[in-house]
Amino acid sequence: MDPRSIEELIEVIKEFFPDNTSIVVSDTKEYLYYQPSKKIDLKIKPGDAIPEGSATHKALDYGQKINSFIEPDVFGVPYYGMSIPLMEEGEAKGAITAIFPQKPSPFLTNYITIKIDDCWYPVKHNEVIYLETQLRKTFVKTMSKEGYHRLNLSDLELFLSPDTFIRCHRSYIVNIDFIDEIQPDSHSTFLLIMKDGTRIPVSQRYASYFRRSLGF
Repeated sequence: MDPRSIEELIEVIKEFFPDNTSIVVSDTKEYLYYQPSKKIDLKIKPGDAIPEGSATHKALDYGQKINSFIEPDVFGVPYYGMSIPLMEEGEAKGAITAIFPQKPSPFLTNYITIKIDDCWYPVKHNEVIYLETQLRKTFVKTMSKEGYHRLNLSDLELFLSPDTFIRCHRSYIVNIDFIDEIQPDSHSTFLLIMKDGTRIPVSQRYASYFRRSLGF
């Protein structure tokens, strides 16, 4: 990951998190960038190896976004981490992690704003049926509206509650509340029939995580 890409990613992330958030970016083995906050500083330095048990390590190991409280034996300081792997062709190439002194309130906002033609519309998270990667933007579908968000799917995933939303494919995140049926499918392991009739694949990469998360 080149320095310019990291700087651009950090500028986007800063817009969503309060000042008491530390931000760290890594590849698969070591940290590349670290911006501490006044409230919490893990003393990470670029080039430091990613320790086992850290939020970043968990996200890379699972290949999924994680929200987790991390005990003080990892960095000497307890923290709450929100980490998401940066995927490329189905493989994790790095991760970006937001570090909080305590668990943040469930989402900084309960709305996601989508663009339809030349206007913007805020919609509640719980109204979103699914999100899909389309032309480097994210297509957002609700029961009454559909439009685009400027962030790509992986960046946007960081701000969605894992209690409601689940990644099932590199191109899709679905709202569990809108899954009507889960069917076996030879091409994608599972096929989701959403309540609006949309058919969404669960890829082999995400199948075990999907089953474990939904308990079947």
